Amino acid sequence: MMAGLSVDVQGYLSVLENERRLSPHTLMAYRRDLEKLLSFCQRRSIGHWEELNETSLRQYMSERRQAGLSSRSLQRELSSLRGLFRYLSKHGIVEDDPSRRVKLPRSPKSLPGVLAIEGVTALVESPKESELDVRDSAMWELLYSSGLRVGELVNLNLQDLDLREGLVKVVSGKGGKSRILPVGKYARAALSGWLSRRREMVDSDETALFVNRFGKRLSVRGVQQRLRAWGKRLGFDQSLYPHLLRHSFASHLLEASGDLRAVQELLGHADIATTQIYTHLDFQHLSRVYDEAHPRAKRNKRNGEI
Repeated sequence: MMAGLSVDVQGYLSVLENERRLSPHTLMAYRRDLEKLLSFCQRRSIGHWEELNETSLRQYMSERRQAGLSSRSLQRELSSLRGLFRYLSKHGIVEDDPSRRVKLPRSPKSLPGVLAIEGVTALVESPKESELDVRDSAMWELLYSSGLRVGELVNLNLQDLDLREGLVKVVSGKGGKSRILPVGKYARAALSGWLSRRREMVDSDETALFVNRFGKRLSVRGVQQRLRAWGKRLGFDQSLYPHLLRHSFASHLLEASGDLRAVQELLGHADIATTQIYTHLDFQHLSRVYDEAHPRAKRNKRNGEI
């Protein structure tokens, strides 16, 4: 009986991979979530989807909470379950979808971290001591210049970059959609410097824009490790990670332009609601400016009055 459940889960994962074209990272997250559900079914001797009713799903989510999952992780797992049941309903495997009636408390939205402009400048303008430093600086410039995801960065090929026009073609792992992004002059200069070094490190048939010390395509983990090491080397108070540069790109651009729709397009967000989190960051900046500059907003340091 359990074999039937596993087959259905695999069918759903195949749809996510081949039709929705989810990235390997996202697909693996779905797989992990649904394997935990199958384990729960096995422990409860549940052999048919109809036996997995609203009550048992609530028990499952309660178990996951007791295992120490955060509200955000629980919401993600419930989203995975709902996707599975939509698939089961669509293919006539179940008549009822109990996951629609399972609700979890909303988790508070945490604002993404942002690196100050001075921090970005310190990172990209620090001395380069090796070919790998030149490569890294080009990556940091491009991440910040164009707001790329780290997965998009490592998947770039030489033909995706047009330095003369200052453009880069990016294919997102989230649905396989492509977008053309501008590349700023500082990033173009850094990339030009890297390309001259890259020729000495790779075979003629290597297409990856960014390669490791062995001349092969650089991995996501490799980029993460290098940026973390740069942060420690330069004495940053906060831990550096690739998405921090993407967040900084979005926040700084929105702060300067106020054009939320343009930032959405550049980030490749399907839903503008995803981009709107950066308006909170922008408001924080405006609030600080107001508190520091407005004559009637300054607090009296002696008694705390305005």
